[in-house]
Amino acid sequence: MSDITLTGARLLGFSMVGVVLLATGAYAQEAVPFDSERWNVVGGEVMDHLGRQCFNGAAYLRDVQFEDGVIEVDVAVDGSRSYPGLIFRLQSEENYERLYIRPHRAGLYPDAIQYTPVINRVAGWQLYNGEGFTAGAEIPADEWLHLKLEVRGTQARFYLNDMREPALVIHELKHGVSSGPVGVLAPADRTACFSNFRYSLTSELAFDEPPAVETPPGTIIDWEISRTYPTQRANRARYPHFFSIFTAGWRKVRAEPSGLVDISRHVARENSKGDIILARTIFRAAGNEPLQLSFGYSDEVDLFFNGKKVFSANSAYRYRDPSFLGIVGAYDHVYLTTEKGLNEVLMMVSESFGGWGFMMQADRALDLPVREHERAELAWQTPRVFLTPESVQYDRKRDILYVTNFDYQWAQKSEVTGYISKLSLAGEILEQHWVEGLHAPTGLRMYDDKLWVTERRHLTEIDVETGAIVGRYPIPDVDFPNDLAIDSGGNIYISDTRPTSHIDSRIYRFKDGEFEVWMDGDEIVRANGLYVHGERLLVGNTGDGMLKAVSLKDKTVSDIICLGAGVVDGIRVDNSGNYLVSHWEGQTYVITPEGEVVEILNTLYDGVNSADFEYIRERNLLIIPTFMDNRVMAYRLIEP
Repeated sequence: MSDITLTGARLLGFSMVGVVLLATGAYAQEAVPFDSERWNVVGGEVMDHLGRQCFNGAAYLRDVQFEDGVIEVDVAVDGSRSYPGLIFRLQSEENYERLYIRPHRAGLYPDAIQYTPVINRVAGWQLYNGEGFTAGAEIPADEWLHLKLEVRGTQARFYLNDMREPALVIHELKHGVSSGPVGVLAPADRTACFSNFRYSLTSELAFDEPPAVETPPGTIIDWEISRTYPTQRANRARYPHFFSIFTAGWRKVRAEPSGLVDISRHVARENSKGDIILARTIFRAAGNEPLQLSFGYSDEVDLFFNGKKVFSANSAYRYRDPSFLGIVGAYDHVYLTTEKGLNEVLMMVSESFGGWGFMMQADRALDLPVREHERAELAWQTPRVFLTPESVQYDRKRDILYVTNFDYQWAQKSEVTGYISKLSLAGEILEQHWVEGLHAPTGLRMYDDKLWVTERRHLTEIDVETGAIVGRYPIPDVDFPNDLAIDSGGNIYISDTRPTSHIDSRIYRFKDGEFEVWMDGDEIVRANGLYVHGERLLVGNTGDGMLKAVSLKDKTVSDIICLGAGVVDGIRVDNSGNYLVSHWEGQTYVITPEGEVVEILNTLYDGVNSADFEYIRERNLLIIPTFMDNRVMAYRLIEP
């Protein structure tokens, strides 16, 4: 297919001049011979063919600003694979409109004529196909054929060999209303030659109203897409690491009415061996319900649902057989079961050639997440003076806050750099390095006038009066001790956030000076946030995106709500009995006992994490350590 674009070609130039004005109908045409110096030649040559002087290659008129009007040219092809045609409204050599013919498919397939936009160097012919984009035609070889293109506003029509009826009507030019140079484009291999180029500028053309584009029921319109990554460096077998999600440079995009997301509109190709982006959407469901998703993509896709891979395929040009085009449409399907709460669809979409995009529709309309960001009002924020603040604990007796400084680069350092800071409830830093010498501290909790902290291999006990470390207790066979919670009897529960293994996922309990593996197995996977609420231990189960509850009496596990994929970090309960839960990536939620999920904060787009927060009920104050942002931020929660 057509991989010919203007970019990347060697720049040439001509020195001869020639302009001819022709009177045709109601408008005057300007003929420009191909030996004119007005042409900016990207690649090609002037030659003789079939009794005429002609041009083979790619060139455009540098001094024309074409918006509405007519472009005409003669073309001769030899019948082999080639993609000669017109370019117009050239905004740059990376962005323009294009109309071309495919001689080798003439009479065989209904796409011998193709309109496609070129967006950020990508000719998106795989994305734009069918009515308004492609048409069939007879294209004889070794004779001069006449091409004529009429353009006005966002519409165009194309004639082949002076047909009275257009061979193709373009209902919507995908660059919208724009202007720029015009020209010709073909491979510089003598498979196609151009002659008798002329154009006119006129706004007198009349077009019928284009047909309305109806969005198919269930089409997913709202998406987020990431920055570009090299395809060869992507691990497409697994859901992306949480740090990759946080640093992905997400931007919100909306699909076209057809449901298509043309990725090239939002990010540029960067790697000759292929590029890949992440695309995701989140919706809410009332419970476990069957769901069918139908989708299309170019070129390859890896599809994850709530963090689990459910589909993978390659739809690249000629990948499946020599005539396979890889046209994008909702041709593939997956059958899923939703979870109560938020559900996330994430795709990795890679591109090598022919158009970079995707579309998706569900078998029913999906409910969007509820977002009420006005319910969290910023009360104060500290300067960026902390060393990766990870967790906050309120000392009610002394009316102060403790903050662990994790130092996310601890593994690369030989010295121990972690410490605990003290803050006032107004955000004043009382003592930044209150307790030092801690090895990447994370969670912390108060009990019986002692502050308990998790380090990388220890549970550490601190006297809050003196700030002295009075005990360090090695945790056996631990991988990454993370958060901790303490029940009414003083038993300490510690999440071991192991990276991959289900079997080794576990929660420890420290009781009477001894550790035991209190929970393990498939129900608790990569546990992070912990909080004791009554007779239950609330668990942020990052492995499946669930907020779970474990009975302290018999260890029965129950699902409370799904939050899609993400690191479930902070957990508290507010004055109304609602759960407050954060995703480390930057989202904070209020979850009612009935299971309604409301996003009250989203700082991801600002590059601000929402790590293991504290909530002070008496003041309705949410204290968030921002991890990579190195601040502590306080929000006053407002009742709905």
